[in-house]
Amino acid sequence: MNLFEAIGVGTIINAKGPATRLSGGIMRDEVAQAMSEASQHCVEIAELQAAASRIIAETTGAEAGYVASGASACLLLATAACMTGLDPGRMGRLPDAKGMNDEVIMVRSQRNFYDHAVRTAGARIVEVGLPDRYAGAGVRDAEAWEIDDAITERTAAVFYVADARARPPLSEVVKVAHARGVPVIVDAAAQLPPQANLKRFISEGADLVAFSGGKALGGPQASGFLCGKRDLIMAAALQHLDHDVFWDLWTPPEFLIDKQHLKGLPQHGIGRSCKAGKEEIMGLLAALRAFTFEGDVIRHARWLKSAEEVANGCLGIVGIEVHIHDAENIEGVPLVVLSLDKAKNDATFVISALQNGNPSIHVDPCQREQNKILINPMCLRDGDPMFIAGAIRKSLT
Repeated sequence: MNLFEAIGVGTIINAKGPATRLSGGIMRDEVAQAMSEASQHCVEIAELQAAASRIIAETTGAEAGYVASGASACLLLATAACMTGLDPGRMGRLPDAKGMNDEVIMVRSQRNFYDHAVRTAGARIVEVGLPDRYAGAGVRDAEAWEIDDAITERTAAVFYVADARARPPLSEVVKVAHARGVPVIVDAAAQLPPQANLKRFISEGADLVAFSGGKALGGPQASGFLCGKRDLIMAAALQHLDHDVFWDLWTPPEFLIDKQHLKGLPQHGIGRSCKAGKEEIMGLLAALRAFTFEGDVIRHARWLKSAEEVANGCLGIVGIEVHIHDAENIEGVPLVVLSLDKAKNDATFVISALQNGNPSIHVDPCQREQNKILINPMCLRDGDPMFIAGAIRKSLT
């Protein structure tokens, strides 16, 4: 009996990928060890965040970095930083943004559930563009000139959700935003792999970039990190850290917070609820180190091995075509795609049967309307692929 079963919680086989609702993935031993060791010591958190900032900066090519409780938390901090700058009075007033630049421009086709983090800071999202290419009415989406048109004296930032299909290109967005003195925030939560994306968005001119720590990076599920301009990272840190200290006794590390640029110590900021403990910070750094050391080629081969085990186990099942998407693309994640014959099998029935099994198996149902089942190998352990194949075979026979 494991510790979850001891409290009445069953463990699952996660063939969906590192989704938060499924508790993310399986951490590497070195990440778990780093978290365990960190838990046995006390440190000054600002000093630890400053050390993490240097490591993140070296890894991403940014000026500075910061660790929070997830990519969504980082987006909240990023938005707040762009709205307040280094003004402690404004920091204390959020989410009341009266008198501040409180507009964040966002392409309409990039709106998603996670932009709630932007609105939580007190910002108002200004949508631009009509996504005809998604509506089926045409081929166009938002263009850079529309972003430029939407910028006013109240614009705090342009928010960009990174994706292979995102339009307009980030380089064009950065060009028009910077020409008007407006910073660009990039949501790159799920943009790993490829490893090159750790530096890509900064190199294209983004001012702040948010990554998840608990997805492909393999860090703690409740972790994420920002990288970007030093002054904006400083503003984010000031709205995140515990400031229950007297001004004359407060000696933050200058690399993270340069005290001489402040007229006073901010109250606890809007990001205070996004706390990252020493365990999460050290776990994320260990994961970042392991991710960059492993590299795309070895990582893809590891995932492909599990995908092939599932695929091979499903061969010969009547009414199923088996394919591995991105099997040769080392910058992608190899996904097993099971296409079911509609005359013989129903994807929703199979997905439900897998979830109701013992142990419960969760696959990716995003293409069930096409009667397809996707299996992501990122969170599979030894033995899981053949068990999944056996459960699929059983559900169909």
